[in-house]
Amino acid sequence: MTDTPKRTPLYDLHVELGGKMVDFAGWEMPVQYPMGIMGEHKHCREKAALFDVSHMGQVILKGDDVGTQLETLCPQAFATLKEGKARYGFFTNDAGGIMDDLIVSNAGSYWFVVVNAALRHQDIPHMQANLAGVDITEIFDRALIAVQGPSAEDVVGALCPAARDMTFMETIMADIMGATCRVSRLGYTGEDGYEISIPEDRAEEIARAFLAHEDCEPAGLGARDSLRLEAGLCLYGNDIDQTTSPIEASLTWAIQKRRREEGGFPGAARIQKEISEGAAKKLVGIKPEGRAPARQGVEVQCANGHTIGAITSGGFGPTVGGPVAMGYVSTNHATPGEKVNLIIRGKAQPAEIVTLPFVQQNYKR
Repeated sequence: MTDTPKRTPLYDLHVELGGKMVDFAGWEMPVQYPMGIMGEHKHCREKAALFDVSHMGQVILKGDDVGTQLETLCPQAFATLKEGKARYGFFTNDAGGIMDDLIVSNAGSYWFVVVNAALRHQDIPHMQANLAGVDITEIFDRALIAVQGPSAEDVVGALCPAARDMTFMETIMADIMGATCRVSRLGYTGEDGYEISIPEDRAEEIARAFLAHEDCEPAGLGARDSLRLEAGLCLYGNDIDQTTSPIEASLTWAIQKRRREEGGFPGAARIQKEISEGAAKKLVGIKPEGRAPARQGVEVQCANGHTIGAITSGGFGPTVGGPVAMGYVSTNHATPGEKVNLIIRGKAQPAEIVTLPFVQQNYKR
């Protein structure tokens, strides 16, 4: 017997708004609304979209030297992360692969970590087993809402004036309609925006207030995926997994200089070797020349017909106006401008290696 999918505090609102609900990582989530994936995607790029991301795992870490201890599990420089700042990171395994990617925030008296929905059952025991003297608590009484897009500051700022003064990767506790919320200026669309952790009993009321703004519309998982793909952002399980290293995944930028040099995290030997010598394969942008999208698993061949890699994420890019994809290819074929072929339904379709992202990221620095 399978477990019934869980519902977020915004489930009834999704249904009321016409959300098409699907099972996603054990949660009933909206994949799209009546506006459609294309419309929701474009609205996020042009104005603002509200996403329910309450299925993500929200974890509180309390104890001494939490940042230093996290460095034993992650290649990021968390020990020097200033209070009120957030940082993208990932757990690595002993083979140098990526166990999960996450956002870590230094909240002062505690640390706030957001992990992927499908991997909370791995990540939380992993931290419990390895972070000595740190109290690790997953919180279940808060929703998580993302408001993304060029109008996000106006939508959120109208109810939370303090949000206007924040810059990218900053996090604060702030009052929204009398509720104490954690507001972080970050997201997964390539646009400016916020992720807001809200007490679950106030989540629907606050979400409705955001949606009452003339620039804000609800958006589902479909638009979230096409937005992150255009922005060149990795999806765990597709573009990164237990076997891919951060260097192969073009995530070297997420490993701060001190950590690259000193190591001291799982898989450091492989990762440091790949930093200095290069990796055998690399995650790249791939732009099909025709109209046919290339989905995950599609074979990539060089001009001479040899297999050089595979697509990990692909679909239609509404802002780009055509198909876009990401995938791994042999490093000697990873130069932007190289012509390749994608084997779609047995036929070779021309494509080109391109620099990521497909759409410029618009964060407020």
